[in-house]
Amino acid sequence: MVPQLGGRVMQLTFGNHPYLFVNSQLKGKYFPPSETGKWFNYGGDKIWPLPEGSQDAEHWPGPISDALDDGNYDFKVVSQDAVCTVRLDGPADPRTGLQYSREISLGSDSPEITFHAVMKNATDHPIRWSIQSVTQYDTASADPPNAYNRDFWAFTPTNPNSVYDDGYRVRLGPSNDPAYSVKDGLFALHWLYFEREVWLDSPSGWLAVVDGSTHYAMVERFPHIEAEYPGRATVIFYTNGPALEFDDKGTPFLTSSNPAEMPYYMEAEVNSPMVVLKPGETYALDTKWFPTRIGGRPEAVTEAGAIGSGLTVSKTEDGLLLSGSLGVFFPGNLTAYLFDSDGVRTGVLPLQSVSPLDLVDLHKEISTSPATARISIHLIDERGIDRGSLGEASTKLDHAH
Repeated sequence: MVPQLGGRVMQLTFGNHPYLFVNSQLKGKYFPPSETGKWFNYGGDKIWPLPEGSQDAEHWPGPISDALDDGNYDFKVVSQDAVCTVRLDGPADPRTGLQYSREISLGSDSPEITFHAVMKNATDHPIRWSIQSVTQYDTASADPPNAYNRDFWAFTPTNPNSVYDDGYRVRLGPSNDPAYSVKDGLFALHWLYFEREVWLDSPSGWLAVVDGSTHYAMVERFPHIEAEYPGRATVIFYTNGPALEFDDKGTPFLTSSNPAEMPYYMEAEVNSPMVVLKPGETYALDTKWFPTRIGGRPEAVTEAGAIGSGLTVSKTEDGLLLSGSLGVFFPGNLTAYLFDSDGVRTGVLPLQSVSPLDLVDLHKEISTSPATARISIHLIDERGIDRGSLGEASTKLDHAH
């Protein structure tokens, strides 16, 4: 964490895998908030206001160097026990009237990280803003150097009643971009080295960023309520790269593709609803990060983990074969709960120990009674707490529910 640079999280490493983009051109440097409006893109994770724009005082003309993005935040340790919490308090920004603070917590029993981000009205009049979590993920390739990762993805479920055509809105870049796809209600962005921005009104409360080359993934969870969101978007993905522009004669050209000038990264942005704050009032956005590993697409996310390929049940000579690809959020043990046709639990079977650091490939044969009609896979953590389901399947069918 770097309090001096807008209270940002500069890097997160899990299993020796660094997730966040750090701008090598600005590494170790500090520039105080500038009146020139120039933006210093240090990288990492931070809080921004929405809506963006320069048309009036109710829009943030960012990204710019100001008290919100580059201010010197106070840092203190709130607790250092089973849960460690730090607090970052920023200065008031005269342009927006906002003042930010955030508490970041990490427990001792899992890699789960919680964020409590607060925006406060530091003026003497009402103001109206959304608070946005902005996380820049590194999309550079580890090998070879100076190349981008060609197997990097972002996912979030679409809204079945979306206000956008196709379930998403292209705000920047080509509308027929091959990087975008929707399958079975899941939006996928395949990162390619081109500047683009896409908005989604996903009501799911989760997004996932997946490095397909290493299978390291980050699942971000956030609240969703029925309210007005900025531009109706709950989630925004931005990819950095060359852009198609036109010169003064109308001739198209591509901007720089030099990684030193146009580095490899992608932003995953989570928005809060638009909120009117009276003087001194606050509003909080609570989000969670779950670093894990997963093979393939996350078809669903539960409290316990990400489901890559859903639980399937197939019959064998000696019983039933359980299969599925999972990414768990907590270390512990997978356990099968058995139910009869009336929904009564008839048995509990331990399956295997699991960890967020490992790809979980479930392939387990079990013996059950003929009365077993349904199987539910749960994650029991190391303290014996049932963290929830990772999929259910009927024993009468060959596919998951």
